Amino acid sequence: MSAPAIPATDDKLSPEVMKVGVVVVLGTIMAILDTTIVAVALPTLARDFHTTINTISWVTTGYLLALAIVIPLSGWSVHRFGAKPVYITSLVLFIGGSILCGLAWSATALIAFRFLQGFGGGLIMPVGQAIMARSAGPDKMNKVMALIGVPTLLGPILGPVIGGIIVTNFSWRWIFFVNIPIGIVALYFAMKFLPGSGRDKDHKLDILGFSFLAPGLALVVYGLSEVGNEGGFSARSVQISLVLGVLLIVAFILRSLRAVEPLLDLRLFKRWNFSIATICIFLTGATLYGTMFLLPLYYQIVRGESPWMAGLLMAPQGIGAALVMRPAAKMSDRYGTRTTVPIGMALLAIGTLAYTQVSGTTSYTFLAIALFIRGIGLGFGMMPVFAASYRGLSHEEIPRATTATNIIRQVGGSIGVAIFAVVLQQSITKQFPGTDTSLSTLSTGHLSNTVVDRLASAFGTSFWWSFGVCALAILPAMLLPGRLQAQPGVRDELEEVERANLDEVASVIPD
Repeated sequence: MSAPAIPATDDKLSPEVMKVGVVVVLGTIMAILDTTIVAVALPTLARDFHTTINTISWVTTGYLLALAIVIPLSGWSVHRFGAKPVYITSLVLFIGGSILCGLAWSATALIAFRFLQGFGGGLIMPVGQAIMARSAGPDKMNKVMALIGVPTLLGPILGPVIGGIIVTNFSWRWIFFVNIPIGIVALYFAMKFLPGSGRDKDHKLDILGFSFLAPGLALVVYGLSEVGNEGGFSARSVQISLVLGVLLIVAFILRSLRAVEPLLDLRLFKRWNFSIATICIFLTGATLYGTMFLLPLYYQIVRGESPWMAGLLMAPQGIGAALVMRPAAKMSDRYGTRTTVPIGMALLAIGTLAYTQVSGTTSYTFLAIALFIRGIGLGFGMMPVFAASYRGLSHEEIPRATTATNIIRQVGGSIGVAIFAVVLQQSITKQFPGTDTSLSTLSTGHLSNTVVDRLASAFGTSFWWSFGVCALAILPAMLLPGRLQAQPGVRDELEEVERANLDEVASVIPD
């Protein structure tokens, strides 16, 4: 029989649900912080390991790729082994990966351990949300999502600042070691407070599909990143990686269309709204994570700021997004995503445009305002477009759509970081032909104003690419669905649909 939701005597969440919420929030905080906390440490990491921009970008790219690859496994693993054991395992993987990252002796070792950390982080968020959904029940899902939404909003804001404080005052290794005490507390609470759940062995894992998807994505991103190291697409290593990667992804697509339980339900892309929304999600992920890769490098390499100050200078973007996220959702309901999302993408492009003109002396006030505008654009563009992807889907398709959109966002981010890193590396090489352009040699303390301005010009070129992605996203955003016209008496029906959708999310935990 189904395990009943933990009841609450009134409209508030029960103490039992709050305990589960603490466990999930602790895990979510770690996973989300680690998407941005490392950003301000990249110049330090590159200097310590004497490596290039393209190579060190894999510290971010590898983590994002691992998140994308492991997301399809979350649903199957919960059904097969139960939510509590899977959540505990994900915490162990994340803590273990964090310890190994902190002990890394080379860039290669750090990148490999970031993959391991990403596998744990990729399971923490979807499994944790599913546990919360089952514990609270659909009637309390709004309050549950508000509870989980706090770290989701604050993580990207606090990540660079916390990372900057740690790197400025301690070793970079502590940006990984800081996860250990939080993770141990979360692990203890998980074992003590998380409710048990049944197992459903009827669900099968598409092992063949996974064997195509994981290496296919990795090879494509690796091939793109090698463009900078090898000097172009003519290099054999680049061509082999890209061709093999594309062939494996094509094989995955063909396999998914035939599999009984595919990792990704590609039939969803027959829906116009879903396909257009996922294009926007991919492009938003690319500019979000790609620009978050460029910003701390600019502030530290060109402007000579400390990691702490670089993280603080990036905060306006997160603040802008947090301030408008709720109003943006209401405006989207009132006017439709076809109106709000293009506005968000346009604001995102305008905010990015300012960074295409950066120099070695550009006003920090001007740049902060530009980042704040970018944040407002993200607030208007991100959540509404995710909501638009669900328009017209059945209750059974909602969980599969959530899996697909999250994978697409992470893949977009990893490709964005790889491409922007290549553009930056090549731009710096063009500015300083025949010289060593590894980050270990780029220090404003030893460079003239002329050299600093040339470096700024290279960053400006990279930001033009980010601007282009933002501008490109406006086009599919204009094809998103308009306002949903609610006829008299339809509101109750829509509320019933929403309730059923939340119930479907909760049912990820098997009976």
